[in-house]
Amino acid sequence: MSPELDALLASPIGAVLIFALRVVDVSCDTMRVLFTVRGKRLIAGLLGFVQATIWIFAVGTAIRYIDSLWHILGYAGGYAAGNMMGITIEQAVAYGLSTVRITSLHGGVEIAEALRDRGYGVTEIAGYGREGKVEIVNSVVQRAHLDEVMEIVDRFDPAAFVTVEEPKILRGGRFAPRGWPTG
Repeated sequence: MSPELDALLASPIGAVLIFALRVVDVSCDTMRVLFTVRGKRLIAGLLGFVQATIWIFAVGTAIRYIDSLWHILGYAGGYAAGNMMGITIEQAVAYGLSTVRITSLHGGVEIAEALRDRGYGVTEIAGYGREGKVEIVNSVVQRAHLDEVMEIVDRFDPAAFVTVEEPKILRGGRFAPRGWPTG
């Protein structure tokens, strides 16, 4: 390593660089785990490669200057900020699908029709709950559309009981997320 680069990395700028690298590294790791869970091998592998490459440089630099409190704080702070950034990115990207189950005392039919009008596939089920008859509405939507679905629910029944889960397998039925060709 050149003396100039060594001097730069030993300075507070090196600690800031470690911080920034850890933010990127941990953000990549967060996304990698999510893609791994969803079975996206290529994306997960590429993110793992980027993450590991950055991590080696960041940890190597932090260890080289282990006697510097700033470098240690840069490493630890970057890890913490990277977790927050990774979660923020994941929420913004909203990749994947969600199963939405809406249980309503009085607005289920209206909610189902409004969702259908917006292009969502919907299944309605009559049910019985603690308060008597309920209407159950099920739909599988892109995660990016959850806010829109919740706005529709709130318009017709703000007191509805809503659960959102990630489906593992989709098979059969008619599933065409809004904006996709129905072929």
